[in-house]
Amino acid sequence: MSLDGVSLIFGGKDTEPVLAVDSINIEIPQGQFVAIVGPSGCGKTTILNMLSGLIPPTVGSVKRHGEEVTEPSRDIGYMLARSALSPWRTARKNVELGLQFHGVGRNERRNRAEELLELLHLEGFANAFPSQLSQGMRQRVAIARTLAIDPDLWLMDEPFGALDAQTRLVVQAEFISLWEKSKESTVLFVTHDLEEAVLLADRVLVMTARPGRIKSDNVIDLPRPRIIDELRFDEQFKAAEHKIWKELRSEII
Repeated sequence: MSLDGVSLIFGGKDTEPVLAVDSINIEIPQGQFVAIVGPSGCGKTTILNMLSGLIPPTVGSVKRHGEEVTEPSRDIGYMLARSALSPWRTARKNVELGLQFHGVGRNERRNRAEELLELLHLEGFANAFPSQLSQGMRQRVAIARTLAIDPDLWLMDEPFGALDAQTRLVVQAEFISLWEKSKESTVLFVTHDLEEAVLLADRVLVMTARPGRIKSDNVIDLPRPRIIDELRFDEQFKAAEHKIWKELRSEII
């Protein structure tokens, strides 16, 4: 997928126009995991929304597989910082939701949901409602719901931001293990956590303060599969994180 010379302006007419992102150029090949970091308000989520077809760019073009993105697509999974589960549906029924919209039969929906819940160590909670689950468990259900439709593109907007540090490590490890097993889907992952970006991604894009521009494009040359618990203490990981922090620090200040 690509963004070619993309800028987006919010407002106008009755309000002062705001240049959210400016002259964004990104090329992402199929199957790559790309993380985006930058100061608050720099347009990270705006990029996800343009790639998803939820909002059009003011200038430039957004393409997937060579075709202009003009509307949302059913082969995109979009996961938010909060789990946003339907409180009246059980964990399994929440995972089945996207499959139901796709017209998948009841037995196939159930089997797929139970398979994903088992992979995310939630097999004993299929019939639990969101109010009966911890925040970390709800987020794992949301991951399962996103992956259930087998999306070609995963857009993830700070999906683990609401978790405590220990739970986040567990969920990160489970998530990256699932993605590495498929290695076919493309991931665009927005985060404020620089360590998380380097742990998970093949590339980390650093954005400037608003208006958001791409300041640097950093290849993360760490082997896969990645063992999150061990990688955090690896010298090569620390060097990559430090290099990107120097790029990011001046933008935050």
